[in-house]
Amino acid sequence: MASHNDFGKKGEELAAELLLKKGYKVLRRNYRYLKAEIDIIAQKGSILAVVEVKYRRSDHLQPITASVNRKKIGLLIMAADHYVQENDLDVDVRFDIITILGQPSGYKIEHLKEAFSPY
Repeated sequence: MASHNDFGKKGEELAAELLLKKGYKVLRRNYRYLKAEIDIIAQKGSILAVVEVKYRRSDHLQPITASVNRKKIGLLIMAADHYVQENDLDVDVRFDIITILGQPSGYKIEHLKEAFSPY
């Protein structure tokens, strides 16, 4: 497996650990629907958090959240809608981004709740 894939998996592990520490239950990781992929689907109470994880070594070229563009947002919304319907859930859906900047030996992690709206 390529090292960039290992790097991404490590980011998702760090994000899942953060969510667990905050009292979320991680329901799915790498949920796929058509051309969309949701990194993490987690639940806390009646909130279903659809989480996009962005892990970078640095953000000197552009802010880390700038890589979540309109196309990606549309795909996440479509996949989240399918997940909710497929599992017959009665929840409020929230779209979050967890950013991780740095190396595993020293990183900064941030949980951006309601990073974007489906409307």
